[in-house]
Amino acid sequence: MIGRIPVLDVRPLVDCGRRPAKAVSGESFQVTATVFREGHDAVAANVVLLDPGGRPGPWTPMTELAPGSDRWGAEVTPTEEGRWSYTVEAWSDPVATWRHAATVKIPAGDDPKDIALVLAEGAALYDRAAAGVPKRDGRETVLAAADTLRDTALPARARLEAALAPEVDAVLARHPLRDLVTASRPAPLLVERRRALYGSWYELFPRSEGAVVGKGVPPVGGTFRTAAERLPAVAAMGFDVVYLPPIHPIGTTHRKGANNSLTAGPDDVGVPWAIGSADGGHDAVHPALGTIEDFDHFVETARTLRMEIALDFALQCSPDHPWVAKHPEWFHHRADGSIAYAENPPKKYQDIVPIAFDSDLRGLVRETVRVLRYWMGHGVRIFRVDNPHTKPVLFWEKVIANINRTDPDVIFLAEAFTRPAMMRTLAAVGFQQSYTYFTWRNGKGELTEYLTELSGESAATMRPNFFVNTPDILHSYLQNGGRPAFEVRAVLAATMSPSWGVYAGYELCENSPAKPGSEEYLDSEKYQLRPRDWEAAEREGRTIAPLITTLNRIRRRHPALQQLRDIHFHHADNDAVIAYSKRSGTDIVLVVVNLDPHHTQEATVSLDMERLGLSRHETVPVRDELTGQTYHWGSSTYVRLEPGVTPAHIVVLRPSPPIGGSPTS
Repeated sequence: MIGRIPVLDVRPLVDCGRRPAKAVSGESFQVTATVFREGHDAVAANVVLLDPGGRPGPWTPMTELAPGSDRWGAEVTPTEEGRWSYTVEAWSDPVATWRHAATVKIPAGDDPKDIALVLAEGAALYDRAAAGVPKRDGRETVLAAADTLRDTALPARARLEAALAPEVDAVLARHPLRDLVTASRPAPLLVERRRALYGSWYELFPRSEGAVVGKGVPPVGGTFRTAAERLPAVAAMGFDVVYLPPIHPIGTTHRKGANNSLTAGPDDVGVPWAIGSADGGHDAVHPALGTIEDFDHFVETARTLRMEIALDFALQCSPDHPWVAKHPEWFHHRADGSIAYAENPPKKYQDIVPIAFDSDLRGLVRETVRVLRYWMGHGVRIFRVDNPHTKPVLFWEKVIANINRTDPDVIFLAEAFTRPAMMRTLAAVGFQQSYTYFTWRNGKGELTEYLTELSGESAATMRPNFFVNTPDILHSYLQNGGRPAFEVRAVLAATMSPSWGVYAGYELCENSPAKPGSEEYLDSEKYQLRPRDWEAAEREGRTIAPLITTLNRIRRRHPALQQLRDIHFHHADNDAVIAYSKRSGTDIVLVVVNLDPHHTQEATVSLDMERLGLSRHETVPVRDELTGQTYHWGSSTYVRLEPGVTPAHIVVLRPSPPIGGSPTS
């Protein structure tokens, strides 16, 4: 039923309010609603946040977003984690209604009797309003205005001016007179920890760190202990999260060889996603990596370096997994009685058998929760979930709800490069983050369109994590663009999304595909050990680690780059140049990037000065956080960007002290 003052189409609202919209502690977001009433009397609206204890906070006044649109909005900021709610309150504004009539009638010199009545009515309204103002917060100011409105010794204009004085406005803005207050239904809001929105991720294979591979000798894989020696360098680049592919025993049945060959040699290590052997399943570590105590040491080393561990959770099995014998009903069987291996034609995964969820959903939920809690007990609070879109959405809703009910700090990242409806729904049922189509968005138009979508209404549900590459994805842009392409994509990911990630080897600009037209890496780390000589790469200048380090430092310094919802694109008269800004309070960051990794590009950037809080003809000093140089930019600014030299400008309107580092090695 519509209330006395209609309040319609409140947003954000997820699944008609059956699921909560999302935010993180300290994140501002906009609440909007359609508010109107009959006739010509003024209306107003405000938002009320209710904290996890159900206590209402100070209400936030809403403003009409466009004159005559009846669409109202306000920015709100939850201050702590937990399950909040919010309502929109609409109300008749009798003071605003009176002021409009009075400012029309009195200057026009209407009938004196009518003017006298207008002033008397205003005095009565101000008396009513004053009753709702605390004495310490300006009650006497409003009462004095009411007295002046009654003072017949003064001209009507003077009495009106006293009622419209700035000091009176200020008091009534804080304590308006509200009639016919109508509240929307409470909308749920889930406020999670900041890592759910903001972080810099680094993916590495422990078995490659410290591995020894040489001709004529059996390869020796790395361990948790040798991989821990790599962590200080990862932390020095500014990463917050270290993501590990599956660390469990790997099956031998149909084990894949180098470069995805169907025949494995005696020294081939297998694919980590083919989980399970006689050594255990999802709650075990691969013996070649060490013991569970070695894993604990790895987690603790990361913690002392202020990094978290994210563990891959791939709900699939090798044919050798203990579940296959213990729970054969959990798997698909073919007509001949054999268990079906995983396929995504034309891709075949002969070493992996998928799970049949509908045979025992309750049992699978119970076992999944047990496994997750086991790793939580060993310090893991982030799980990157492999291919969640190939499992029932209902399954994930039950699992994540079970975990977050007792441990709301645990974060799930959905690795779901699939249809938008599935990606949005996975986010709605609980996944705190999601992989995205960013890897395949390389042009100016498609980047602008995609970021506008992600930062708009979608942001209330789905939080993106922009990985520039993965062990499965080496985009042709990187294959063909060389080092400048790697620099460009790092700048875009680090400044467009509050969460971004790289897979080890990106800093070395590894870009050899398995074959032409493929996005698979040659000599992929999924199938074999791939040790890297990090020190030699640094000595020889074959790394963009200094750029990555600088990007992460800039991100940590600027709150504007730690949020998603306030990205704004500015016009550049060259399709190879993209310009955008992000803003958080007084922190404003402008980014201009050359999307062409092969050629120098020039452009005139037309800045939306109002969006930046500047006047149209103003020229301001800006400091480039990549180079340390200072420029003077105005509404029309010329830029020249050369690949490999100056791939981008990342400038701030309020320069801060130098942070060190350089954009290239």
